[in-house]
Amino acid sequence: MNLPDRGRRFVLQQFTKFLDTEESVETVDDVPPRLTFKALEAIRMSRSRERIMNNLEEMYREAFERAKASGDPSQMTALDFSYRREQLYFEILLDVRDAMEKR
Repeated sequence: MNLPDRGRRFVLQQFTKFLDTEESVETVDDVPPRLTFKALEAIRMSRSRERIMNNLEEMYREAFERAKASGDPSQMTALDFSYRREQLYFEILLDVRDAMEKR
C-alpha cells in the first residue's frame, strides 16, 4: 500500500501515540537482560541441590519403569547410562553455582 509521505507520517504518529504509555517510558532502572556477573549476583538460585537431584532421579525412574514394563533391555541400559551422565553434569553445574554464590 503506497501512502503519500503525509499519510505515512500520520500513521506513524498515531501508532507511536498508541504505543507510548507510562510503561513504555525508559527509566534509569531499566537494565537489558544480560547474563553478566552483576546480574548473577542479583539473582539467587531458589532450587536446592537435593530438589534438583530428586527431580532428575524421579524423571529417569519413571522412564526406566516404562522401559522395564515394555521389556526393552537396550532402552533400560541407555536410560541408566543417561541418568548417570546427567547426574554428573548437574553435580558439576551445582558445584559451580555454589562457588559463585559464595563469592
